[in-house]
Amino acid sequence: MHAHWISHAIQTLDAEAHRSADTHLIRLDLPAFPGIPLYLKDESVHPTGSLKHRLARSLFLYAICNGWLEQGRPVVEASSGSTAISEAYFARLLDLPFFAVMPRSTSRDKITQIEFFGGHCHLIDDTDVYGAAQRLADEIGGHYMDQFTYAERATDWRGNNNIAESIFRQMQHEPDPTPRWIVVPAGTGGTSATIGRYIRYRGGQLDRTQLAVVDPEHSVFYDYYHHRDPCLQLSRGSRIEGIGRPRVEPSFMPGVIDRMLRVPDAASIAALGLLEMLLGRRCGGSTGTNLVGALQLMAEMKARGEHGPMVTLICDGGDRYSGSYYDRNWLDREGLHQPDERSRLETVLGEGRWID
Repeated sequence: MHAHWISHAIQTLDAEAHRSADTHLIRLDLPAFPGIPLYLKDESVHPTGSLKHRLARSLFLYAICNGWLEQGRPVVEASSGSTAISEAYFARLLDLPFFAVMPRSTSRDKITQIEFFGGHCHLIDDTDVYGAAQRLADEIGGHYMDQFTYAERATDWRGNNNIAESIFRQMQHEPDPTPRWIVVPAGTGGTSATIGRYIRYRGGQLDRTQLAVVDPEHSVFYDYYHHRDPCLQLSRGSRIEGIGRPRVEPSFMPGVIDRMLRVPDAASIAALGLLEMLLGRRCGGSTGTNLVGALQLMAEMKARGEHGPMVTLICDGGDRYSGSYYDRNWLDREGLHQPDERSRLETVLGEGRWID
């Protein structure tokens, strides 16, 4: 019976992967950056609306094939929202109970989506979601999925339609098929680990591509990248949900990253207005962080007279953040409503030069 359930579960996840197919790659030619097209890999079109859909599928496959999951066993995850939404979706596909442990400050929109997929939300008041998730798993006889440990090893970074392989495949028929930079945020570290390893694995075919990782305020990744102190820790979490961590996560691989950029939260939020103007729709906060990093690198390329594609991600849509990033009262409380920051980024977008 156990072997039958494993076979059925893997077939179910494989069928879902084929239904999901791939995500879109959107090209923007910005007049101020001639010869430097900006491509946005739109991960918001996944069935669960975010980049974390790929990770959740991989984590379930990894846990099943390792013998950690079995029929009826509850799944527990520490998550600020998007990973939990995606894992709740896959748990429902496999008829497994799902519990998400998250800060009480997580947006109501995300909590509602987790509950829509049949998940249960366990809210805590401090940043130790890891310990709380492990304790809950022990209490209910569940499996703690632990995305922050297993994100970089659950995904096959050599291919198998991972996000890196997908980007380069979709770029093949573009006038210039080789990205000069790929810009991604640091959350678990799994996305940057997958892309950075894939670039190195493909070797000379991708020798002009570099990986940049953007990090928000209230996160240790930027400092860890430069100083390699694994004991770095903060007392509060990031305001840009889904990215930035108060401690160094096991899945974060600094050795595959060519450059890290720290992006102020006010800039991330201001960039959301630019994205809405460029795309005609709203995106989540981490996509704003990506855009700021991409614009900085594009401006530097232009200043050096370089050309070539810039690729970054639309991590999720803005519908999950109506009570935060798109709420004037929330922005005022957090000190993130800064018209001067929006004006600065509009100047960068209009003139093609970086302004500190």
